[in-house]
Amino acid sequence: MRENPLRSKLMKGGTVIGQMAFEFFTPGLCQIMANAGAEFVILDTEHSGIGIETIKSQAAYARGTGVVPMVRVPGSFYHLIAPMLDVGVMGIMVPMVETAQQAKEIAQWCRYRPQGVRGLAFGMPHDDYQGGDHVSAMKASNARTLVIALIESQPGLENIGAIMATPGIDVGWIGHYDLTNSLGIDGQFEHPRYKAAVEALVRACEKNGKAAGFLCSDVDTGRRYLDWGFRILCYGTDISIYQGALKRGIEGLRAHKG
Repeated sequence: MRENPLRSKLMKGGTVIGQMAFEFFTPGLCQIMANAGAEFVILDTEHSGIGIETIKSQAAYARGTGVVPMVRVPGSFYHLIAPMLDVGVMGIMVPMVETAQQAKEIAQWCRYRPQGVRGLAFGMPHDDYQGGDHVSAMKASNARTLVIALIESQPGLENIGAIMATPGIDVGWIGHYDLTNSLGIDGQFEHPRYKAAVEALVRACEKNGKAAGFLCSDVDTGRRYLDWGFRILCYGTDISIYQGALKRGIEGLRAHKG
């Protein structure tokens, strides 16, 4: 079974950078991202409207590119998580994680026994259809699966220490828009309460040997979060990067003509 270099790098204290994808699920997406230097992609199914067949295709297209395919599922339920792993993604991001019990269930759904309760199926996309010794495959899969808990509500923030202490949770990711909305400071990312939340998340991650994650919209913001101790960043989304670059180019041409 192929390893997950992303999880290995994070567990050694490294920093990784990738992107989220919401719209442009073409056969060349992961190769284009790889050419740009991305180490991973998080394929969104919470807000994009895509389903598991699209994820299965993208996981297959990622083979050989070096880009680690992961998926954000729409909720914390076994039937939304385990099938995504079976079709070949190497990591799961779960929204609105609010308690240690919820985090424990998510971690268990992502892994086979004895660490978890994931159902067994081999000779499938997740093991590149190889089959073989399923005991070795289970150990390899447990070791490679990266589990990301989105902290994006006041209850999640209040329980951040216990959530990040949960075995099997690898990353605490701050959902900044939802979190500020939940805290009653909608979009106020300079507010002292938001900055305190960021500090609390990083502190909880570092204390438990986990990585803090964030989606930044620009380089300056990304650098700021790196300086704060974040070690896994998404640089924008496929939509924002394409639309922003196109807008700048068109405006530049029109300004020249004018």
